[in-house]
Amino acid sequence: MQASPELRQTAYSAFISPNIENKMALASVLPFYTAINSVAIIASNDAQSKPGVPAKPELLEPLNVDKRSPFTPAGHAALMHAICHIEFNAVNLALDAIWRFDGMPKQYYLDWAQVAKEEAYHFSLLQNHLKSIVYDANRYYEYGDFPAHTGLWSMCEKTKDDIVARMALVPRTLEARGLDATPLIQAKLRKVKTSYATEAIEILDIILRDEIGHVAIGNHWYRWLCKRDGLDPMHHYATLHNRHAAPKLRAPFNLEARFKAGFTPQEIAFLSA
Repeated sequence: MQASPELRQTAYSAFISPNIENKMALASVLPFYTAINSVAIIASNDAQSKPGVPAKPELLEPLNVDKRSPFTPAGHAALMHAICHIEFNAVNLALDAIWRFDGMPKQYYLDWAQVAKEEAYHFSLLQNHLKSIVYDANRYYEYGDFPAHTGLWSMCEKTKDDIVARMALVPRTLEARGLDATPLIQAKLRKVKTSYATEAIEILDIILRDEIGHVAIGNHWYRWLCKRDGLDPMHHYATLHNRHAAPKLRAPFNLEARFKAGFTPQEIAFLSA
């Protein structure tokens, strides 16, 4: 019988691949891999610390990326492209969480494999949505047509040597901000009243549903790590937040989504103070 592919090594292969189709295909099958071992490449000087990315989109600092109105086809495409880029980064984030951090329980790797699969699905929904928006008579938008920012991956780089900081500041901070932002984006899209705006709202419903689960996974493993290491979750979060210059949480909060993702009222008050 042929051995099952090793989950962490496959995640690393997907992580370093610059080919979008290959990366998404590998990410989509990770939950089916049951062999979970230490990854030899981690101890090697040949390990590639940054993800493989395609030649486009052009990557800019967040403040240098233009904002456009969703009331035009081009503006709508730019908005959805920005979200598509977030999902592309989220795939790499999940892959990185699998291959980079050794010595975690098996369920940790299985949880992030499921996240990688769902993020790849989100990316495909948005990529296909972009391809449905026509411009120049017979050409359609696609991922790579607009510049994108480097914000999410910058925090992954800052926390690459500290799994506690990674769980604290990426899924339960940066990704949790998406729980708050999604209803606001949907409210803007409802004012557009076009077929592609309606479709985008439905896609964002799917993403919000799944992202609640992803943030919950981050919350679970952050607390598990704090318990393992004898740390107070709320106060250690403040230390990590300051150390890595993480963005401050700002209202309005999607309290329903945050509670479903495992935040307590005390945490939300503490984190936003």
